[in-house]
Amino acid sequence: MSLRTDGRAVDELRTISIAYEGLDRVDGSARFGFGETKSLTSVSGPIEVRPNFELPSQATLDIHIRPLASISGTDSKAISATLKSILMPALFLTHYPRTLVQLVGQALCGTESGSGMGSVGKGWYASLVASLINASSAALINAGSVSMKGVVCAVSVGRLPSASGTTLVLDPSESELSRLSGGGCFAFLFSSVLPVASIDELPPCSLLWTNYTTHTPFDDSELAHAKELAEKGARRVWMSLKESVGRMEASATSVEDVKLKSGSSKMDTNAGMPAGEENESDVDDEKMEI
Repeated sequence: MSLRTDGRAVDELRTISIAYEGLDRVDGSARFGFGETKSLTSVSGPIEVRPNFELPSQATLDIHIRPLASISGTDSKAISATLKSILMPALFLTHYPRTLVQLVGQALCGTESGSGMGSVGKGWYASLVASLINASSAALINAGSVSMKGVVCAVSVGRLPSASGTTLVLDPSESELSRLSGGGCFAFLFSSVLPVASIDELPPCSLLWTNYTTHTPFDDSELAHAKELAEKGARRVWMSLKESVGRMEASATSVEDVKLKSGSSKMDTNAGMPAGEENESDVDDEKMEI
């Protein structure tokens, strides 16, 4: 019998989903999910900043996190501050002094436990925080307007009771929350400039942040095991982001090809006509677009 409610292995992530939403009036947007634990993030900037928020030597990074329901409370503001501390080391903000880079994150899931529902004091559970971090990285990649030192990828690790005492599991789902005796989120920076030897084709990574904690005392070996488990999961997230960028570029190329073919068809339709006698349907189409 499996230790986990959904039958996954202890080191198995839920299905990762990444979609670039193309939201209006922003420079980039993306949705990231571990199974049903999903978040949506948009990025705007560099844009003009209010004088009272202006920094003379770098861009101002402004992050707002919104719960699934209700208005943002102290827990949402705490997550916003956490994301800011995690993402700042990954961005070249000094390239854009006296400007603003704004990131808005939205939880797309939530339960009565306070995970994304805006319940003050209950907090957001680790898997949802990880999805927000990954959605933010995907949105920054999609925008391409802010230079990045690397890509931040995050996963959560939970502590489940087992026959041997406790077992660490990767990416706990909402149905496992009530059984957890501890856990947390781990965020890693993947960058080719890091002085860490890589064991495969992936860039080296380093741990940026974790809030791992338990209800009972734990030792260094447990934290090291949790970090090792989280790093394996973060590498899978990085690979998924890389594959999603390839699909995004392929999709953009297909759109350009369609536009070129459409333009060629229009030129062929009007070929050989005297000036001023273009196809009437084309003229009508232009008027409709206006």
